[in-house]
Amino acid sequence: MIDEREQLILAPYAMFSRDSAGRLHSEPPHPYRGPFQRDRDRILHSSAYRRLSGKMQVFTGEMGDYHRTRLTHTQEVATVARTVARVLRLNEDLVEALALMHDIGHPPYGHAGEDALDECAKNIGGFSHNRFALTIVQELEIRYNGFSGLNLTKEVLAGQTSRIDKSKAGLHRLLEVQLVDAADSATYDAHDTDDAIKLNLVTLGEMESVELIARCLKIVRSAHANLTPGLLRKATVHRLIGMQVNDLVLNNMREMELRQFGSAHEAMSSDFVIGPSREIAELKGELEKFLYQRVYRHPRLVEVRQAAQARLKAMYERYCENPDLIPVHYQPRLRQVGVEQMAVEYLAGMTDHFCEETYQRLFLQPT
Repeated sequence: MIDEREQLILAPYAMFSRDSAGRLHSEPPHPYRGPFQRDRDRILHSSAYRRLSGKMQVFTGEMGDYHRTRLTHTQEVATVARTVARVLRLNEDLVEALALMHDIGHPPYGHAGEDALDECAKNIGGFSHNRFALTIVQELEIRYNGFSGLNLTKEVLAGQTSRIDKSKAGLHRLLEVQLVDAADSATYDAHDTDDAIKLNLVTLGEMESVELIARCLKIVRSAHANLTPGLLRKATVHRLIGMQVNDLVLNNMREMELRQFGSAHEAMSSDFVIGPSREIAELKGELEKFLYQRVYRHPRLVEVRQAAQARLKAMYERYCENPDLIPVHYQPRLRQVGVEQMAVEYLAGMTDHFCEETYQRLFLQPT
């Protein structure tokens, strides 16, 4: 059933379910779900995926509750990636599984939390949310008898592995993996712009100095007169997403038609990489530079981040000094990997709110 459907709709260069290298622990095929559909469902039903709803993307809960969480970001990436995958005739099930997994290893407090844990773990190899995602799905999630982890396909695991060090990943990645990275970039450029304006860190007028935003505003204003500030922001962000997605579709469709890849392996072995056109890539670079300088380094945000990082570091030291403070059901894992690694993993799994509650209990409540 799955093979017949994929034969009809997928391009020759897509990853076909029948060509999957399988799983570490062999399982019988499902009667009507393909291997990548099953991966998607396993990730979706995991505890780590649910916890993404309590982890902030860039802006913390102290700044309001409008902005994106890791969960809403992940859903937006999956939507964009599936849209482009359908047009390019790639394997949507694989794309969705990769997208749903791509941020599952993020700690509380976004990249600020990752930086803090990386510093704490410097003597044990550091911390990477991409590497921790693999630890989660291969070791920490206990869903089945007989083995740890979700037993995902080797294609999904390889795709996540390639994210750990993208400078080394280079070529030899499935097109579906490349597409999720491109969708991730398009998504966070748009929603960080949206959130930053909504939170009054910058104004839309200030962002008009960025060429990509100026182009979007020009199109919106030519189509709609006298929009309220809120509707103008929403329409501009909508145009920003649409412009990037259209560019991904047109740029890569044209290139794929020229190359005529005969298989997923042939595409992986080439120098082709899914991404924006050169023009849009340059404009995105200008936007990202603006966001870094004016938003990510905004004094309000820096202050909140520094406080969050200080909490994480203090908690890490406390757990290392007193391993018994780590809940009893984690103690077998602690004995296996050591207290430093266990402290990092325990903290990385926390939501923002649970982390703050735990900090209060450890340091501010009378003993």
